Amino acid sequence: MVREQYLTTTDESGALAPVTEYIYMIGIYGWRKRCLYLFVLLLLIILVVNFALTIWILRVMWFNTEGMGYLQVNEDGLRLEGESDFLFPVYAQEIDSREDSALLVHSSENVTLNARNDNGDVTGSVSVGPSQAEGFGQHFNISSNHDENLFYADINGAVVGKGKLRVTGPEGAIFEHSVRTPMVKAVLNKELKLESPTRSLSMDAPKGVHVKALAGNVDVTAHFDIQLHSTAGLLILDAESVRLPTLPVGEARTSGVSQGMYDIYEVCVCPSGKLFISKAGVSSTCSESQDC
Repeated sequence: MVREQYLTTTDESGALAPVTEYIYMIGIYGWRKRCLYLFVLLLLIILVVNFALTIWILRVMWFNTEGMGYLQVNEDGLRLEGESDFLFPVYAQEIDSREDSALLVHSSENVTLNARNDNGDVTGSVSVGPSQAEGFGQHFNISSNHDENLFYADINGAVVGKGKLRVTGPEGAIFEHSVRTPMVKAVLNKELKLESPTRSLSMDAPKGVHVKALAGNVDVTAHFDIQLHSTAGLLILDAESVRLPTLPVGEARTSGVSQGMYDIYEVCVCPSGKLFISKAGVSSTCSESQDC
């Protein structure tokens, strides 16, 4: 708004002369003023809403002086109570559970633990998936709570500690190559079975092979031949009785003799090692001409 004001002054001749003075008054009026008030009101509403959301987030996330909700920050690190979901990788030097509970790591896909060197390269990894578990590393070691080595595996082979390997599965253990062990023993009240479905089964020892059944029988079954061989010793069958129920009966050349109501037989051995029986006579009834 401009206002004109006329003042009278005197010049050198003493006559009065009118002087015009302009006064400017600055302000916002009309729709501009309404828009300004509306903008200020909108800023005030946004400020109140942000303050309310901040209070709500602090309340929901349970922020306090020690941390955030179940997550507490202390001198030793972070302590998390209850269950938590991690959407991205977690980097930690050590993860421990509470003394009165177990540590459970659950995932709908798989759980992978990686160990890296100073260059960031993966030097060891353990991955547990829904169908299988895989491990990657230079060697694998399992120890007891007394620091006793129970199992060790590397590129050269696997070693079972404590001097025992116990297989409790219904199908037993399958070995594709030779097995070296001082003793093979079945679990108590269970039978021990050594089987080779398509190949031969061989047991070798420099000082002998001992087969013992304390509360049962020892059965040896083969589709073809069973060979008991001793390079520098005797083959001893130490038992109350040795029976060969399917041994064929040989024909004696001389008339056999009988003692009472029972016939007497003798066991003959062929040069090939085959055994057979024939009725005993006055002299030996074994002859090389028989079916050997």
